[in-house]
Amino acid sequence: MATYQEFIQQNEDRDGVRFSWNVWPSSRLEATRLVVPVSCLFTPLKERPDLPPVQYEPVLCSRANCKAVLNPLCQVDFRAKIWACNFCFQRNPFPPSYAGISDVNQPAELMPQFSTIEYIVQRGPSAPLIFLYVVDTCLEEEDLQALRESLQMSLSLLPPNALVGLITFGRMVQVHELSCEGIAKSYVFRGTKELSAKQIQFQQGLLHSSSPSITYSSRLFLSNVWPCVSRFLQPVHRVDMNLTDLLGELQRDPWPVPQGKRPLRSTGVALSVAVGLLECTFPNTGARVMLFTGGPPTQGPGMVVGDELKTPIRSWHDIQKDNARHLKKATKYHEALANRSAVNGHSIDIYACALDQTGLLEMKCLSNLTGGHIVMGDSFNTSLFKQTFQRVFSKDYNGDFRMAFGSTMEVKTSRELKVCGAIGPCVSLNSKSPCVSENEMGIGSTNQWKVCSLTPSTTLAMYFEVVNQHNAPIPQGGRGVIQFVTQFQHSNTQRRIRVTTVARNWADAQSQIQHIESSFDQEAAAVLMARLGVFRAESEEGPDVLRWLDRQLIRLCQKFGQFNKDDPMSFKLSESLSLYPQFMFHLRRSPFLQVFNNSPDESSYYRHHFVRQDLTQSLIMIQPILYSYSFHGPPEPVLLDSSSILPDRILLMDTFFQLVIFHGETIAQWRKAGYQEMAEYDNFKQLLQAPLDDAQEILQTRFPMPRYIDTEHNGSQARFLLSKVNPSQTHNNLYAMGQESGAPILTDDVSLQVFMDHLKKLAVSSSA
Repeated sequence: MATYQEFIQQNEDRDGVRFSWNVWPSSRLEATRLVVPVSCLFTPLKERPDLPPVQYEPVLCSRANCKAVLNPLCQVDFRAKIWACNFCFQRNPFPPSYAGISDVNQPAELMPQFSTIEYIVQRGPSAPLIFLYVVDTCLEEEDLQALRESLQMSLSLLPPNALVGLITFGRMVQVHELSCEGIAKSYVFRGTKELSAKQIQFQQGLLHSSSPSITYSSRLFLSNVWPCVSRFLQPVHRVDMNLTDLLGELQRDPWPVPQGKRPLRSTGVALSVAVGLLECTFPNTGARVMLFTGGPPTQGPGMVVGDELKTPIRSWHDIQKDNARHLKKATKYHEALANRSAVNGHSIDIYACALDQTGLLEMKCLSNLTGGHIVMGDSFNTSLFKQTFQRVFSKDYNGDFRMAFGSTMEVKTSRELKVCGAIGPCVSLNSKSPCVSENEMGIGSTNQWKVCSLTPSTTLAMYFEVVNQHNAPIPQGGRGVIQFVTQFQHSNTQRRIRVTTVARNWADAQSQIQHIESSFDQEAAAVLMARLGVFRAESEEGPDVLRWLDRQLIRLCQKFGQFNKDDPMSFKLSESLSLYPQFMFHLRRSPFLQVFNNSPDESSYYRHHFVRQDLTQSLIMIQPILYSYSFHGPPEPVLLDSSSILPDRILLMDTFFQLVIFHGETIAQWRKAGYQEMAEYDNFKQLLQAPLDDAQEILQTRFPMPRYIDTEHNGSQARFLLSKVNPSQTHNNLYAMGQESGAPILTDDVSLQVFMDHLKKLAVSSSA
């Protein structure tokens, strides 16, 4: 390999793995001194068109507490037909079906290019895909009409054998029976009463005193055994027309809303009914509950705000002053629902479209723990919602949905490593294996997690601990090994297992520190540390999290910087760490850690997406990309700095959540004067069009679709750009620096230059 950069890229493309360090320190003591833990970003279902799944079961190690899967790193004796497990060193015989293997006739799982391999598991009946729509009817007519159309459109995208159900809610909750021809029939629940799972099932006629629990195989014959179950969940091909009509006839909630009041919205009971229905009929089967809401829950369990409009919904200020009276109770209620749903492998999506907050802060755990989507918009009648919702059902190169259900992910490590935890859309399965560390990072104390819904971009952060003692050296040339085993229900209803096995070299941190330093992946490390910061921010005060991040950064610079004591001018970082402080600077200013100017719902929404996106998207969120368009040459990336804002430039900024096109002062004046309409200024017309075309390309592929903002110098929405760029010129230093270029930013935030100066001072200080 020519460089570590190529090595890192090749591993990401093949295995969907990015490690913070690509050479590992060989002892616990040295690992803690590196500051950034040995950790990785792992994308379990990374799309690999060149990786056809194999039609047989994986071969497992015979030791009961190991069960590692045969992989290319195992030692194999082809003559004796025996393989040695590279985790516990157990010698295992090959199964009889492997009798014909030899040096020249190896099964796929022993070939180095198949360090990631996918198996199709034949056993057991296949379960259908299940989609349960939970629809808020307390919407304005225009919004409700747009939502009806989107839901009708989605029916045409579902596979014909998928099961579909409908629950609507306002003041009351209605579970619609889909098997009735020519008559609309529904079961009604009061929106103020908390119901247990048993009560819901009994009232829907799903539970009979004499009925045994429904087993996996008997579910296939549900419609014969208990016709009552199939009343609510029907195959799309059978109820397509009926459900399309039912959705088309959905009316606004009929209960009158007095002046100065909010509509009574029983979101909590509706979700409880949805979870109870699936829990009873299809436990441990892939299913999606899709909640569409246009406002906060205002009554019953899980309510977020009262119905009096004069009482505003809680803000960060109220939360800090402990003045949000419904917060703890509502959060606890939704967490209990999320855990029930996660245990059964059901994911919950939230599509919240309203101008005010909708209670995402209290409801976020429903999606965060079950792998569901959260989409936030102003109205259901916007292209942002419509196109994002359509993308949920996007298909891959085989024509299958880009979603997997009911996944469990297990991590196995070689003896020198232990698993500290994971951060991502998962819940712990509390599996206590020998490779579980007592030191928790994220969701820890287990080596198995449940991820109810996975997409090809879902990425988990995994944290490890080196447990090898300082006085027990690892033999020269030894390698640490990690294996990820992901079992999931594919969207074509097959059960599959994807196995990824990766290894990295050990190095003695005293004699080979240069090797370790040059193996540092600063992009992955920035995202991994950011995830730890965001995880802490959920339970700790904002300033404490920033102080923790700053301390880690200073320690890293002290460890790897080259400097003379007490001389900041002499401070230098090697190329493999040079961008890391810059990422931390932008992370400190990001909406993931700064709640100022964001509502609690917005902060929850931003954090939700940050802890599940892959490395490229996460970096865009931390440090947005800025492109410049001018007459001086082709479009080019420029520094995210106020000095890049020039009068004769158009800027395109991508923050992941927003796409901002900013026209400099001169360009904006020319555009106002209409020069682009004149034939002799065709080049100006092309210049105006170029960023629009590039923005369109991003808009067409990203999920969720970003908010599109077109603004200009001194425009009201220019704030989106000005709040993100590094304020190298402000009203305080503009004249002192004697600079004419760039736009001064009216802020008291420190610039990257000042941040770096302080960092150098602290790193070289002899008192540190």
